[in-house]
Amino acid sequence: MRTITLAAAAACGMVLCAAGANAQTRGGQIQGFGGSTFGTTTSAPTFGASIAVPLGDHVQVVGEGGRLTDIKASLLDAALDFTPLDVGMSAWYAEGGLRLLGSRGSTIRPYAEATAGVARLQPSVGLDGWLGAVTNTGLAFLSETDPLVGAGAGVLVQSGPLAVDLGYRYKRIIGTGGLASGFALGSNGFNINQVRIGLGVRF
Repeated sequence: MRTITLAAAAACGMVLCAAGANAQTRGGQIQGFGGSTFGTTTSAPTFGASIAVPLGDHVQVVGEGGRLTDIKASLLDAALDFTPLDVGMSAWYAEGGLRLLGSRGSTIRPYAEATAGVARLQPSVGLDGWLGAVTNTGLAFLSETDPLVGAGAGVLVQSGPLAVDLGYRYKRIIGTGGLASGFALGSNGFNINQVRIGLGVRF
């Protein structure tokens, strides 16, 4: 968390020192982001990219794709700390939706968004050598694609062609049972909390 805070401060400083004299009003944005999950799932890195296209001064259509490196239940993660086992459940996801935000002419733009999409869940075991390769090849046949819904809020700090996105996201992967249910400790899906920082280019 301290690393994310320091990165956010540095990125905001870069943006505020950027070409503020550029008077062109930009409404869209392409960005890359990184962050961490927390809460009911294990704390693990997450990363991805997104695009936002304006429908007006206060509405954007957003699309996003990324990777959640481990979303197994935090209680399961704590229990596995007492064993030699290293198992995880990762997910690649893609989603789209709408974002409401402050005026595009402002340096600081608070926003809220709602999204929906799909997530591809993939279990894995951290074993070395041929045994790990064989095991994870077999587990690939147990991967599944499930629906995903999400919501988020944050603030865009923008100046000239650059923008920093400091945000929170909630994602709900609606599981269909099976192996995914075990990684979620019987819950019908995964409730994922995510903090992130993104650096984007405005257009």
